[in-house]
Amino acid sequence: MLDRMHLSGSLVLSLTLASAVVLADTNPADNANYQKKFPKQYQSWLATQESDTLTDALGGDPNLVILWAGYGFSKDYNAPRGHMYAISDVQKTLRTGAPMTADEGPMPMACWSCKSPDVPRLIEGEGEADYFTGKWAKGGPQIVNNIGCADCHVPGSPKLRVARPFAERAFVALNTPFNEASRKQKQNMVCGQCHVEYYFEKTAAQPNWVKFPWDMGTGVEQIESYYDSIAFSDWQHQLSKAPMLKAQHPGYETSLVGTHGQNGVTCTDCHMPKVTNAEGKRFTSHNIGNPFDQFEATCAQCHSQDKAFLMEQIEQKKQRVNQLKLEAERQLVHAHFEAAAAWKAGATQAQMQAALQDIRHGQWRWDFAIASHGVAAHAPEEALRILGTAINKAADARIKLAHILAQQGVMTVVELPDLSSKASAQAYLGMNMEQMEQQKAEFLKKIVPLWQQEYQQTMDSK
Repeated sequence: MLDRMHLSGSLVLSLTLASAVVLADTNPADNANYQKKFPKQYQSWLATQESDTLTDALGGDPNLVILWAGYGFSKDYNAPRGHMYAISDVQKTLRTGAPMTADEGPMPMACWSCKSPDVPRLIEGEGEADYFTGKWAKGGPQIVNNIGCADCHVPGSPKLRVARPFAERAFVALNTPFNEASRKQKQNMVCGQCHVEYYFEKTAAQPNWVKFPWDMGTGVEQIESYYDSIAFSDWQHQLSKAPMLKAQHPGYETSLVGTHGQNGVTCTDCHMPKVTNAEGKRFTSHNIGNPFDQFEATCAQCHSQDKAFLMEQIEQKKQRVNQLKLEAERQLVHAHFEAAAAWKAGATQAQMQAALQDIRHGQWRWDFAIASHGVAAHAPEEALRILGTAINKAADARIKLAHILAQQGVMTVVELPDLSSKASAQAYLGMNMEQMEQQKAEFLKKIVPLWQQEYQQTMDSK
């Protein structure tokens, strides 16, 4: 019997697809190919375009610009919206730059990995090594279909699958391989192939491959220990020079430890409930969104309380989480500026090492909590616990930095600049936002249409 641990990612996908009920002569990544066979699900999936609100997180909280100084997220960061916007949002964000050729830009190919069913199609066709090679712009003419059917299902079939070999390997590392999981576990794992913490490996053999950092477990401290053990950092902070970690969206990890997760409630129970259409046909809604939008089919299946009561409960939890979030941000922002002042005063690496480690750990924990979208509903107690430790770590850093500053003869309080707006914070960091936005506008006007044309030509030639 073949051992899945020794199968390459592309072979695993090939075996999966070999058993698929694939629609003849069609592109398995093109969501429109499934509308005739699965019309109810397809129409509900189209409704994710209604979740179109674009919320500027940096504009609402300028602290984020400083916390991510020197990293792409300080350029822009918008709150997530419907799956129908996966491709356009990654094209429009300033974080992906304005590459005018396939070899330009700040980001690697790996940045496409959770954005489209074209990704598993490409990996199956060319293998992970070729897929992950190169810059993000290389994938532009090949990846155009928004998150959809083949991301979660064997093409042409309602059968669930984990479509990405790097996710498959991660679940094996947790001793829960997908093919041995229960139905409920699989429902979570399908969402968990994207709604997770991940990083890009930086090794000679696998530069910029996606990996889930679960070798020591899925808790925030366990992942932190894993990153420390391999001396990994996403970037060096522009002000403090601390080796930083950027959390992505660890919804899978935090939901496992919340009340719902501990009681066997799955992602689909709350976000993709069974509903009945006008013809009386019952089906799984693919209009993934806020459970309160489909209250009778979601929360009311288990809770006896009314919608207003439960919404108020969640709002109170959000407020408590937000209070600790803001306090953690306040402490961390001060720590970054105090570290910058210590460097300026002549502090050495040996003096700074312990304080920088506290900054790294404190911000990682803060980020892990806030980047876990919906954490106030999924695991509010865990969010408060994590944020509490983030505040403690930041405070520890500031105490160490106070001693270092005193040793260097700095006895005055380190004052903060004007951080009252996103613009003022970005200006302080020397970021030329006007130039970046102009370059992005040119990219969207000239390059993206060419990508779409090339993709269509490629599909037409097959």
